[in-house]
Amino acid sequence: MMGKGFILCVLLLAGGGVQAADPQPVELIRSTADYVLEQVRARKAELEKDSSGIYALVYKKVLPHFDFRLMSRGALGKYWRRATEEQKEQLAHEFQELLVRTYATTLLNYSDQKIEYLPYRGKPEDKRVTVFTRVHDGGAPPVPINYRLYRQDNGDWKIYDVVVDGVSLVSNYRGNFAAEVKKGGIDGLINTLKAHNQKLRGG
Repeated sequence: MMGKGFILCVLLLAGGGVQAADPQPVELIRSTADYVLEQVRARKAELEKDSSGIYALVYKKVLPHFDFRLMSRGALGKYWRRATEEQKEQLAHEFQELLVRTYATTLLNYSDQKIEYLPYRGKPEDKRVTVFTRVHDGGAPPVPINYRLYRQDNGDWKIYDVVVDGVSLVSNYRGNFAAEVKKGGIDGLINTLKAHNQKLRGG
């Protein structure tokens, strides 16, 4: 169920520092990463002993920057319009928990990969932008990881997709979601996500 794209994108969100000259979308990613990684390094022993702390950190500092409803809509594809409002809310909630728990677990295993931010291509008036990056890990070829963001009416930026080595995180889930819907309908997909999340919680 978990695509490798989200796991790799953690390497980006867990590295880098803020530069005042960065455009706002880049600064958002850098500043969030800088704070989270600093907390993980300072509290690593504590967080490894009690995982509730890392989940709380992710929910507080990372979660607000992702639009999980929009991501869920993209992952469900054509089936989204068939879902009731309640099903949409349930799906977004379970998809969010799936990604957050994977993110939190991966953070604890993070090592210092080098993050390269490529030149920003957006314009100040753009409402949708992509932040282009590459992750260097030892002697392996760099992995391109690009963030897609949109600007809300209040000016805040939200991440709605991550593209790893040319593969969209949202699109990567679309095939899995479609297969589950064909087997058991939208409720079947929601139940599958619930069961998977329960397993991640150790339940």
